Amino acid sequence: MNKAVAPEALQSLDQRSRDIFRRIVESYLGDGEPVGSRNLSRILPVALSPATIRNVMSDLEHLGLVYAPHISAGRLPTQLGLRFFVDAFMEVGDLSSSERNSIEAQVRAGDAQTAENVLTQASQILSGMSRGAGLVLATKVEGALKHIEFVRLEPTKALAVLVTQNGDVENRVIDLPIGVTPSQLIEASNFLNAHIQGRTITEARQEIARLKDETQQALDSLSQHLVQQGLAVWGGDGAGQPARLIVRGRGNLLDSIHAEADLERLRHLFDDLETKEGTLQLLDLAEAGPGVRIFIGSENKLFSLSGSSLVIAPYRDSEQRIIGALGVIGPTRLNYARIVPMVDYTAQLVSRLLR
Repeated sequence: MNKAVAPEALQSLDQRSRDIFRRIVESYLGDGEPVGSRNLSRILPVALSPATIRNVMSDLEHLGLVYAPHISAGRLPTQLGLRFFVDAFMEVGDLSSSERNSIEAQVRAGDAQTAENVLTQASQILSGMSRGAGLVLATKVEGALKHIEFVRLEPTKALAVLVTQNGDVENRVIDLPIGVTPSQLIEASNFLNAHIQGRTITEARQEIARLKDETQQALDSLSQHLVQQGLAVWGGDGAGQPARLIVRGRGNLLDSIHAEADLERLRHLFDDLETKEGTLQLLDLAEAGPGVRIFIGSENKLFSLSGSSLVIAPYRDSEQRIIGALGVIGPTRLNYARIVPMVDYTAQLVSRLLR
């Protein structure tokens, strides 16, 4: 593993060293192959001998920016080198109007303009345009509540039915304390409905907690238990995944796989992504910065084994709250300059369509 290099050492590179380094990286991003001194001497803007270029490449290798994959090979950028290139050299342009129109038309494609359709199409187009895997992380947005009721299924089981003001209906099976009567089920649901309407689950839980004394006066102990359990089952105390992950184009990543071990690492990456912890980590990555963020290889623990890169951006609701993230996963030789504006625009578009 390459050591980190002091920023002042990187900034001290002369123009010749920077030109050679940039050509090595650009060649790698183009075809993934190491480039040697003879080929570099043909493409550099100034005439330099292969021997001079080799000396510069040796200095770059000493700094940890490039390495030789095997003896007598050309050079490839290290992870540190790629980060230095992205931060110091990469010029991010903008999408053309035709590209923007194409993205919007494809994201809007489908019979119904539902949130699920928008997110799935966004993942698909990011995959197609990047030749990587397009991903969309959709967090669960809390809608305003309209109604809750309890339906007994058996003596110790009931169905808690939650209806939001936009018409969504969700059901959860809850355990009933021994001895709960039908009238207590009605009493608990009536109490909740008097206090939760127009609030989110989080706000409703806070309100019921605030009304603790009133709850104790109005309800007996079994009904109080139902009130607490009826909200807890949706509030994170057993509600399962906090988000869902939509991934398209996993097969694109197989193009860069050359060994069984690499394939296994890639499989583990997607297994990790689809866990609750993995989705939370993805959301944390997107929330950590104001716009598009680039993570290269082991810069993030989630991607350290697979050696993949991630370009990710958040999307927001009408109140500018982050409600999800989208981006591209691919090999470290992603075309970052092209993918960054693509991810940025798609995130803005999804934000607009979901408001």
